[in-house]
Amino acid sequence: MLEINLRNKVAIVTGVSSGIGKGVAKMLAQAGCIVSGCGRTDKNDASVNEFSATAKQNGVESLYTEVDVTKDADLEKLVENTVKRFGKIDILVSNAGVNVFKGAEKCTEEDWIYNHKLNLSSHWMVCKLCKPHLDKSGNGVIIIMTSNHAFSSIPGCFPYNVTKTALTGLVRSLAMEWGPKIRTIGMAPGFIETPGNDKWFASFPDAEAERQWTIKLHPAGKLGTVEEVGAFCAYLGSDYARFMTGTTYLMDGGRSALMQDE
Repeated sequence: MLEINLRNKVAIVTGVSSGIGKGVAKMLAQAGCIVSGCGRTDKNDASVNEFSATAKQNGVESLYTEVDVTKDADLEKLVENTVKRFGKIDILVSNAGVNVFKGAEKCTEEDWIYNHKLNLSSHWMVCKLCKPHLDKSGNGVIIIMTSNHAFSSIPGCFPYNVTKTALTGLVRSLAMEWGPKIRTIGMAPGFIETPGNDKWFASFPDAEAERQWTIKLHPAGKLGTVEEVGAFCAYLGSDYARFMTGTTYLMDGGRSALMQDE
């Protein structure tokens, strides 16, 4: 019986207090992985307690560090805390990010710089900080969370879609330059059941009607879950995926397979 076994592995996951990061942390813990998570949420928040409890339920240790990923000093603190506590880093899931949907005309220079720092530069920086430790692992893995907006988008999602597209280039470069000791893979989720997507649906006059119409556009007949994204991350971090590097995997329930909306 095949089993994804990440026991004795240490993973850093950014943005664990909600959404996809929360699901990734949960599924890595279920695979036996020690998880060092971060977020902008205070350590006493209920979501952080839930993160810690999930790890404990699966018999693994965890660590939470309050971090703003746009601040290099915070990212340095995250890596230092992880190594100090657990002695190593084997897996990095660089996930944290926020939708910055302004549109090309209304986007200000301030919007552009903030989006670039949050949704592109922070990924590069945390990868650089983790590299020496991933090298020592001998089988280090970097998973960079981009988006289906890296492949196709809709009007008004600029400049978010620009940085998400750029992340696919970061994945290729790191895979070429840092392999074979470190594998670098991108993941591009589509519509996933998250608070962010709930907010998106709520922006329409009839949120439930919009949700059902969106579901019908997916050949899978459903939206994705954060646990499904997390399970794929657990697989990519395992020895079963050792030939997978330098590419970004689109996980969109078949949405991109449709030539046009019905």
